[in-house]
Amino acid sequence: MDDAKEGDQDAKETAPLPFRAAVDALKGARLRPEIEIDPTRPPQRLAPYSYALEAAVVAEDEDLADGRLVLLHDPAGHEAWQGAFRLVTLIRAELEPEMATDPLLPDVSWSWLTGALQARGLSYGEPSGTVTRASSHYFGGLSERPSASQIEIRASWTPREGLGGVPDTAAHLAAWCDLLCQIAGLPPAGPGDASVVTLPQRRDPHSR
Repeated sequence: MDDAKEGDQDAKETAPLPFRAAVDALKGARLRPEIEIDPTRPPQRLAPYSYALEAAVVAEDEDLADGRLVLLHDPAGHEAWQGAFRLVTLIRAELEPEMATDPLLPDVSWSWLTGALQARGLSYGEPSGTVTRASSHYFGGLSERPSASQIEIRASWTPREGLGGVPDTAAHLAAWCDLLCQIAGLPPAGPGDASVVTLPQRRDPHSR
């Protein structure tokens, strides 16, 4: 955490104003109480400037899902991004084994990401990513452990820039947290579409 704080301070002093404003918006975002979030050391080679957060969905001292969100910035713009900013994420959660066999799960999971952004009225471009599901079965000395299944979403998208060339990173963070809570199996925070389906909470979440 000390390394993350030192890197944050260095970025604050040397980064261009749009990036500093985007980072400040991330720090000031108001999130659901189930979200525990902290800065973490960002990747160093993906862009000239970067800032990263890691978060977990916690209910009754149990971690239901976790993830990382990275903000990248290249003042010169990036051809593949079609913009000067890029958001990159990794989200993971455990599943009931029968859920992992649902052939529609990858498509539904990806739609949760785009739906979370659209529900916040956010404009974005160039979305890309993968949805991976994996199952673990234990043998020998580990045979007493129940089988476990996990879903993982890796994705990135370009947030559209607003005034001063600054994207609404606080709103994008809120949408990302909506996705994190949805994949953790939590109900929507407020009135919403009753047709929204969330993953059932895993049988044995990790205690903190």
